[in-house]
Amino acid sequence: MKTPFDELKTCELSAICHTYGRYPLAVASASGARLYDLAGREYVDLLSGIAVTSLGHSHPEISEVICEQAKKLVHVSNLFYQREQVELAGRILATCHCDKVFFCNSGAEANEAAIKLARRYHRMVRNSPAYEVITLEGSFHGRTLATLTATGQQKVKEGFDPLPQGFVTVPWNDLPALEAAISDTTAAVLLEIIQGEGGVRPLPPEYLRGVQKLCRERGVLFMVDEIQTGLCRAGCFWAFQEYSLTPDVFTSAKALANGLPMGAMLATDEVARAFAPGAHATTFGGGALLSRVADKVIEIMQRDNLAERSRELGVYARDRFRAVGAANPGTIRDVRGRGLIIGIDLAFPGKTVWEKLLDKGFVLNLTQDTVLRLLPPLTIAREDIDRFATALDEVLKSL
Repeated sequence: MKTPFDELKTCELSAICHTYGRYPLAVASASGARLYDLAGREYVDLLSGIAVTSLGHSHPEISEVICEQAKKLVHVSNLFYQREQVELAGRILATCHCDKVFFCNSGAEANEAAIKLARRYHRMVRNSPAYEVITLEGSFHGRTLATLTATGQQKVKEGFDPLPQGFVTVPWNDLPALEAAISDTTAAVLLEIIQGEGGVRPLPPEYLRGVQKLCRERGVLFMVDEIQTGLCRAGCFWAFQEYSLTPDVFTSAKALANGLPMGAMLATDEVARAFAPGAHATTFGGGALLSRVADKVIEIMQRDNLAERSRELGVYARDRFRAVGAANPGTIRDVRGRGLIIGIDLAFPGKTVWEKLLDKGFVLNLTQDTVLRLLPPLTIAREDIDRFATALDEVLKSL
């Protein structure tokens, strides 16, 4: 006899494009840092929709804003002025050094906007032929044709040739290689402060500062992808602020509307003047409902000091996981990250470990074959970190 999960899986396979390697789990409801499957079993969510539901699931204040705004105004398009969008713009710009923001629907679209702005800035403002964007090996910037070409991982590009021109990938954390790649056709450097899909790899501070300095000296835009690390995830509101960096352009998405689809590209006044009416657009980006939710998300993050909480709890978690590694020699090569973006790099392929942890009721991610990636809600209880550390210890001992 088929279970409700079996029936759902069969229907999904017959109706939806097979683009995802689904987890063997169907989520029926969620609250805080808890997921519940069709049978009512509880799981601790250490993934938060891939760094999306940073305030936890079904946050009561967010739910209230959604209901309230949905009764008033949901969508009219960007042909109209919208107070909700302007208020969000003011709030998000107050978190950083940038002067202008463009709202869109996702991280990939935010990075597309950044790439287009970089090219148009050089062409229309500086009267320069520069168009190339340099990215790093191991990076991940999205799934559109341009952003997957920018991505420094070959596996996401297979079968999509011919890819767009204008992207150069250089080795990770190699400043001389980056400097050698810059030419008269280089418009921008785009990087992640911490590579998420690349295995939770934080770039060293001296490298980051070196890249910004090099960009300034060579007239190249310095752009940062904060899709995964932004909005308090890495222990600062924006990860680049940890190192006093001031990118010309940076991007955000994922946690911006705590589960609703929203992205943003932020830029300085100097660079943003390259955009004019008709140069770039989106139908849904920054609509009234999304803007109200994102505005509330930022308000809560600041009010509840979630950047500081992320930083402190992240230090605690990484110390606990390193202790698990010390108790199980030869199993964990490294524990890295900042704030609550954490990678536990196993000394062997991690699929079995991931499966056993799921069986124990912990939802997390496996990336680059060996890295257990944790992106829990920033509101997660310390006790849940302890419970996961105990479960990880038990799994590693069983192997």
